[in-house]
Amino acid sequence: MSWLGLPEGTGFGIDNLPYGVFSDASGRRRTGVAIGDAVLDLAAATGDDVHATGSLNAFLARGPRAWADLRDQLTGWLTDETHRGRVEPHLLPRDAVTLHLPVEIADYVDFYSSRHHAENLGRMFRPDSPPLTPNWEHLPIGYHGRAGTVQVSGTPVVRPSGQRRAPADDAPTFGPSQRLDIEAEVGFVVGVGSELGRPVPLAAFADHVFGVCLVNDWSARDIQSWEYVPLGPFLGKSFLTSVSPWVVPLAALEAARVAPPARDVPLLPYLDDAGADPWGLDIAIEVRLNGELVSCPPFDLMYWTAAQQLAHTTVNGASLRTGDLFASGTVSGPAADQRGSFIELSWGGAEPLALADGTTRTFLEDGDVVILTATAPGTAGGRISLGEVTGRVLPAR
Repeated sequence: MSWLGLPEGTGFGIDNLPYGVFSDASGRRRTGVAIGDAVLDLAAATGDDVHATGSLNAFLARGPRAWADLRDQLTGWLTDETHRGRVEPHLLPRDAVTLHLPVEIADYVDFYSSRHHAENLGRMFRPDSPPLTPNWEHLPIGYHGRAGTVQVSGTPVVRPSGQRRAPADDAPTFGPSQRLDIEAEVGFVVGVGSELGRPVPLAAFADHVFGVCLVNDWSARDIQSWEYVPLGPFLGKSFLTSVSPWVVPLAALEAARVAPPARDVPLLPYLDDAGADPWGLDIAIEVRLNGELVSCPPFDLMYWTAAQQLAHTTVNGASLRTGDLFASGTVSGPAADQRGSFIELSWGGAEPLALADGTTRTFLEDGDVVILTATAPGTAGGRISLGEVTGRVLPAR
């Protein structure tokens, strides 16, 4: 129990304590921890300059021991009323501060790890072939994204322009994307880097990864479909990737850990997690369009876990850096209302999604607002919040 008198059902209880970066009227950016409807100013409360740098990177680089020690200290401060006089002056109303990108992104990698999403796209685009490519069940497929366009929730989504070629066109045309889409994902933030040339094994996942955030990997499907052969996504993805302002520590997700789905083929040793502590996660995502709930993608069905994704990222000797972000890829389930993208919800535009106001959508229109939220089981028996990712679509410039 906390002396704060937390709101009933809050997703930001003692068992969560996610980290972010905020500013108040002073304009100074520093690290905060969400608790109930408040933000605890860590720079002021701890007196540690690492929390006054304007990003989480310097703290994350200290590693798991420092992460655990601070979490223990915060738990003690917020549950033992003898600390109230020290802590309470540094609690600020969450609605009175501005939240910023929590991490200086070093590298950004996005994966393609939902079997249901991959099979849906395969059936759309390769109806006369098996829905999965031959490599899909053997390795986590991914692409290297553009770190500089990873931005915090609330950043406007300016409709991108580029080359696109419709099936009936003889040549490509240039203009605003007509098939602007979302991808509901979960992201993983690297705290501790690794040595170049030394792979990171599955068992070392928690030695390097600090926590998770929500990700919306906005996608221009028409630009992407024209450019992606033979090298993969580029301008159809790189215009914006939105992340939640809060990074939830892995320690807060212990109760959410589950075994991943059964694998259909034997895995190579560096990816084989049979008999290991599982890193599947029971995270429930909700997707809202203009306030209406349109999808509930289930993260626990993801075929490839974050530990496997990290092991695959580094198996060739690639090094990790503090601030690296890697995302799960679109999260989708077997049901129509569990699809994490509009290309699936509208089946490539062939089956428009009917909304409660009588309108329909195939892809996003200017003015649309998309909000992703997510929760997971907490160690105290309730549910913890991963916050939200919001984006409003603006016309092309």
